[in-house]
Amino acid sequence: MKNIPMTNLAAQYKYLKKDIFKRWSKLCDATSFILGEEVAKFEEEFAAYCGRKYAVGVCSGTSAIHLALEALGARGKKVISTPMTFIATSEAILHARGQICWADVDSRYYTIDPDKINELLPSEAEIIVPVHLYGMMADMGRIMDIATRNNLKVVEDCAQAHGAEYNGKKAGSIGDIGCFSFYPGKNLGAYGDAGCIVCDDKATAELIKRLRTHGSLDKYYHTEIGYNYRLDALQAAVLRIKLKYLDEWNEKRRENAALYNEALKDLPVKTPKEKSNTVHVYHQYSILAPQRDNLKEKLKEAGISTAIHYPIPLHLQPSFSFLGHKKGDFPESERITSECLSLPMCPELKKNQIEYIADKIKEFYA
Repeated sequence: MKNIPMTNLAAQYKYLKKDIFKRWSKLCDATSFILGEEVAKFEEEFAAYCGRKYAVGVCSGTSAIHLALEALGARGKKVISTPMTFIATSEAILHARGQICWADVDSRYYTIDPDKINELLPSEAEIIVPVHLYGMMADMGRIMDIATRNNLKVVEDCAQAHGAEYNGKKAGSIGDIGCFSFYPGKNLGAYGDAGCIVCDDKATAELIKRLRTHGSLDKYYHTEIGYNYRLDALQAAVLRIKLKYLDEWNEKRRENAALYNEALKDLPVKTPKEKSNTVHVYHQYSILAPQRDNLKEKLKEAGISTAIHYPIPLHLQPSFSFLGHKKGDFPESERITSECLSLPMCPELKKNQIEYIADKIKEFYA
């Protein structure tokens, strides 16, 4: 069998190419490249999809979290998040001049553990940034209960959970603010960097709109010191086209995950768990695998791409050494990162490819 990639953006591109270039041609003819009508329409459509009143398009998921925290006044405040994710979440906390407080993850679902959040309270913390990891939403019911009791704001990091659900509510619709990345490999991906913030508070949305454009809504009139975090119209056009297919693509990911689960059920690997009150959208299909590194090499020899999300938890990264954490501080995050292996996952993945991958994993453990 030919090489199996982690995700198949080329196949998706070929399917959408005609529609995308038609839309791009109109934008280029109009020389409308930054913000404008295309971005405004995407914001309206994405807000409706998420079940929110407002959406603000920005240039990346990292900038989305940064502006959300700026809007909530994170400067000088303690912000609770998790070391078991991509660095962008905690980077954004520091960009907003917040103080990082990490809580370990749940051993079954790999998302932030509400019990570990409780252990950090009462404290001077004012914001929680739960990460919906690999397409699985964090335990938002318990997190919102904790936030309400302790008067905390909640910013959902939805970079890996476009269309995921918790108790029937879409990712980004439960906390005070939801933040999305549209990096090309996401469930809803642009053709470059892009991001979005969703919320229900008009004043917050208007502040974020000003902050994304140098603190200005009217050109050359600046009410705040802001940033150059605008979403460009070419990316908004791609996202508008793709948004129509998101639920269909997510359902295909879920079907592929079910095929994986069945094929791997008798092997010594731990497959992803899904709570009964959630809809997991499998941005990644990540297993915990004994002898992970050897298995990864075996699959590579068989033409199967894999990835490790993430090889080093944030508290052990050199860039965060100033926080003074050591090995053993967040044992679940350390255990998961030592065994985690992400297998190919995308809507275009075929049943025979999943069977081939499973057979190679069986051969390895045999």
